[in-house]
Amino acid sequence: MRVVVMGAGGYVGSRLVPVLLAAGHDVTATFTRAASAERFWWVDRVDVVELDVLDRPRVRAAFEGAEALLYLVHGLGGADFATADRQGAYNAAHAAVRAGLQRMVYLGGLVPDIPETDLSPHLRSRLEVEQVLMDSGIPTLALRAAMVVGSGSTSFEIMRQLSERLPLQVLPRWMDRQVEPVAVTDVLAALAGALTATARSRPFDVGSGERLSYAALLRLYADRAGLRRVQVSVPGLPTAVVSRLAPALTRAPSSTVQSLVESLRHDMVCGRPDFAVQLLPPGHVLTPVAEALDRALAEPDPAVPDAQRDPLGPLSSDPEWTGSLSS
Repeated sequence: MRVVVMGAGGYVGSRLVPVLLAAGHDVTATFTRAASAERFWWVDRVDVVELDVLDRPRVRAAFEGAEALLYLVHGLGGADFATADRQGAYNAAHAAVRAGLQRMVYLGGLVPDIPETDLSPHLRSRLEVEQVLMDSGIPTLALRAAMVVGSGSTSFEIMRQLSERLPLQVLPRWMDRQVEPVAVTDVLAALAGALTATARSRPFDVGSGERLSYAALLRLYADRAGLRRVQVSVPGLPTAVVSRLAPALTRAPSSTVQSLVESLRHDMVCGRPDFAVQLLPPGHVLTPVAEALDRALAEPDPAVPDAQRDPLGPLSSDPEWTGSLSS
């Protein structure tokens, strides 16, 4: 199958491309700057296309001859990111219809069971993109994930770097909210499976099957990382204050940190748990959260090339801001 991966240079996209190649797909990988593709070991095995998702003619050209689209484009920064996300989704949907694509797959965020107006701006934008793609009439599967565990994942790196920086962890009451993390390897398998799944158009909640509070997740991380950390509850601390303070304590892009923190005030757990049956290959076993953390924290062997490394662990192509603060 000829597959277009929009957002191939991102965390999930760059780890997904090798999975698609191994499955026998022909891949067109899009980048905002084509030169940035050179850092990935698989660059010579794909067609690299430089495009801005807001450039409708370039998007149309990229889709010529394609059969499916994996849409992994997200905007978390800037005052107008929601407008850009919406327009990008419209451009992709229109180009997909024009090219006669048979399937679209989108990776978004878990949607809490609350009124849409109460969603954080970034979750509301993810949901809007999902709806735009589904309204195209092309069979579209939307995978919704909460925290994706893996070295290089933005949410994982924020947890790693905050845990390293803060021996005393001040926890607001909303840190008792539940989250269902998922290993990036399980997300990759689900995305690849969605290309050929029998389901027509619907969302799938993607998770590990393990639910724990954010506070418990921080404790589990500290345990697996060999850190001694003390947690102190401060019930009245609002998310707005934390979202302003957290960026100063990590190397992650500040606008991204602020957007993610704002979504922590709601439970982020799966509703319908049928993605494992409908999207994953027979015999696939979901990765336990503790194992995913261990693999994400494992030091890589410099002698082992990226093509042979565990996707849960660090790759040489990951952004410079990722990894331990001591590295």
